[in-house]
Amino acid sequence: MIPSTAHLNLPFFDAAHRDIAARLPAWIAAQQVDESDDRAACRDWVRRLGAGGWLRYCVPGDSGGALAQLDSRALVLLRETLAFHSPLADFAFAMQGLGSGAISLAGSAAQRQAYLPQVARGDRIAAFALSEPDAGSDVAALQLQATAVPADGSWRLDGSKTWISNGGIADFYCVFAKTDPQGGSRGISAFIVDADAPGLDASQHIPLLAPHPLATLVFDQCRVDGGQLLGTPGGGFKLAMQTLDIFRASVAGAALGMARRALAEAIAHARKRRMFGQTLADFQLTQAKLGEMAALVDAGALLTYRAAWMRDTDQGDRPQRTVAAAMAKMTATENAQRVIDMGLQMHGGLGVMVGSKVESLYRDIRALRIYEGATEVQQLIIGKSVLQETST
Repeated sequence: MIPSTAHLNLPFFDAAHRDIAARLPAWIAAQQVDESDDRAACRDWVRRLGAGGWLRYCVPGDSGGALAQLDSRALVLLRETLAFHSPLADFAFAMQGLGSGAISLAGSAAQRQAYLPQVARGDRIAAFALSEPDAGSDVAALQLQATAVPADGSWRLDGSKTWISNGGIADFYCVFAKTDPQGGSRGISAFIVDADAPGLDASQHIPLLAPHPLATLVFDQCRVDGGQLLGTPGGGFKLAMQTLDIFRASVAGAALGMARRALAEAIAHARKRRMFGQTLADFQLTQAKLGEMAALVDAGALLTYRAAWMRDTDQGDRPQRTVAAAMAKMTATENAQRVIDMGLQMHGGLGVMVGSKVESLYRDIRALRIYEGATEVQQLIIGKSVLQETST
């Protein structure tokens, strides 16, 4: 099953993006990965994505990347196509980019050379460690758990991080910790912590509705070499936000892929399911539902492509780009939830049968409305902007 590529004719994309869309669908459709063990499957997907050259889009060109800079439109198209076929493949790809994004943005030449080419080849698995037990959406409240203090030319990390994707299978983590307890958001610094660092325990796995590698990280006097400080001291919060800004629109891209797959499954089922002497597709109610599903997909797609295009081409100021990404993430994920639910309903009893595609999509989509900024957080960003624009 290959998704439509009509949207590539929109003016948001150029030749490099159309090249991705021309090559990726056949490649991903030919992959056969056993996903019964999510941790083993993610390792396998990282290896395959690296060998296929797709992880090169997760890093900039001077570090083995396919394009000169991290490109939001490329990330959106890649995630959309991967998620259409396998949400776990999408997860493996996305975490390589998000997990190494801070190094791409702020890493020294030595750090970039040590980590990014291996990320692009799939030789090292990356992870982004920001959330804490009491600091999720309120990231600036990171004073509660993880701290880093200087110790004889190195750093000592203590505390915990949770909801960490790739936790337990990653080869390194970009960790954000408090280095100035009184500094607020400006007291946060970033560090590259290798998985084998003494004092790091990543064994606390977290089971999920739609399984993928997730864990709590515990730092107990974890020693990190001074050269592993990422960027400037106190610059961690800004760096984390810049990293998330790049990848937020790509979350919407993943939601689009899942929504497009649900629509395709619904169309195929409606055409072949016979009842009352005709196919399900012959009923006007079915046609109306399919029409609504298609409109919801396209509405999310246009906002997603616009947000990625604005970021890549520096359209508008940074607050405007942030609002565009918030609109895209909110609309695409919420619309995808509705589309998948309608697709499942159209399948009747088959839709809730464990192992059916729409059943797995129903589980896969739910987390996207929460991670990298829950829908309610995106609503606040958009609402605040609207109030500022209309203030007198």
